[in-house]
Amino acid sequence: MSLPADTIAAISTPPGPGAIGILRLSGPRAVEVAQASFRPLNKMPLSQHRPHELVYGDLLDRDGQPIDRVLCTFSRGPVSYTGEDTAEFQCHGSPMVLSLGLEALFSRGARQARAGEFTRRAFLNGKLDLAQAEAVGDLLEARSREGARHAAGQLTGALSRRIAGVYSALVDIMAHFHAVLDYPDEDIDPFRMEELSGQLSRQEAALRALAGSYRRGQYIRDGVPCAIVGRPNAGKSSLLNALVGFDRAIVTNIPGTTRDTVEERAELGGVTLRLIDTAGLRDSDDPIEQLGVERSRAAMEEAALVLLVVDGTEKATREDAALARAIAGTGKPWVLVRSKGDLAGENADDLAALAEGAPLVSLSARTGEGLDELGRAVEELFPQGSEDKAGELITNARQAEAAGRALDCVVRAGQALTDGVTPDALLTDVEEALEALGELTGQSVREDVTDRIFSKFCVGK
Repeated sequence: MSLPADTIAAISTPPGPGAIGILRLSGPRAVEVAQASFRPLNKMPLSQHRPHELVYGDLLDRDGQPIDRVLCTFSRGPVSYTGEDTAEFQCHGSPMVLSLGLEALFSRGARQARAGEFTRRAFLNGKLDLAQAEAVGDLLEARSREGARHAAGQLTGALSRRIAGVYSALVDIMAHFHAVLDYPDEDIDPFRMEELSGQLSRQEAALRALAGSYRRGQYIRDGVPCAIVGRPNAGKSSLLNALVGFDRAIVTNIPGTTRDTVEERAELGGVTLRLIDTAGLRDSDDPIEQLGVERSRAAMEEAALVLLVVDGTEKATREDAALARAIAGTGKPWVLVRSKGDLAGENADDLAALAEGAPLVSLSARTGEGLDELGRAVEELFPQGSEDKAGELITNARQAEAAGRALDCVVRAGQALTDGVTPDALLTDVEEALEALGELTGQSVREDVTDRIFSKFCVGK
């Protein structure tokens, strides 16, 4: 991938009015373009100030007329985010000011930055590896404290260092076998064979743990998919509204009001849940309601956690029992929620039998009583994992696929060593494992893959 030679510019703050708006430049002429668009109040040209110093002055439009009084700073590569010369204007957050300022930068030689192009340049210039670059995207989209903490850990290189440890060990193995191929008359002594076998076993265990961290990483980044299921009018939508803190779903006493799945995120017991409120599960002749029931069953199958809501004002029905058995049969974590606790009757014993060992929580969505108990139940089912170090888990399918390929290659290499396969065949497996690990950090990644990754970023990032 060739290094860029042009200068890019973009608005780096969200659309719409705000207190502060930022214009950002990067490239070989970044300081020159910024200087032509800026008049410092102290009359000293921008380039004569020190890098990283905030300079107060006027932002000029394409005709040289002041449009805002701003702060401007610049950096010289490679000591910058992108590794290139950069400049930044901190303006008042008027969309018109930012638009006119960007137009001025374009008129003086910059071009519009593409989505993710600033971070892509940081990657190409060796300021970030690919895992760190993806962490920037995760940090921008973080929806929970745990998600932000993990993305920040990846950005500082925690995942990259974990990968580097395995990579380095495999390079040592490959170097040894290259020596074997270069000197075919030399025998590998039994102690060396045992040592190599142990090394491959250790790297297999490390890769198995890395590949196995994907689900946990997904839950941290996106939330645990949680289906709220039950019969019509059991209180599912009321529970969703209580968890998210506002009326997200329509609630009426008419059965079948919810016809489609409704999704929202909420934090419960320190766990971020991707809540899916589903249509009531029952037999119906209404074709629209039937579609809703089918989607509800699909959501239940895809969920990692199921909250079965049972109307606390009634005795448990055969439908409730059938749903409980079906959920328990999946082996997924689930909680039996006895709704309408402020109105509930005397059916607690029936529900305890229905729970079949799953947590049973009685709550009132109207008063909030019992929500803390539900949070504790969820926290026990999905502990935060104090052994997890921030940033060391893989968080997306691309990373999981590459880690899985590396693991398969190391497993094959270990088996080849046990079977007495010739060194050149074993070496092929180790080299493929290294290539897969290189894709995790970007050492051997294809350009189309990086195009796909950075296209998901915001413009200006």
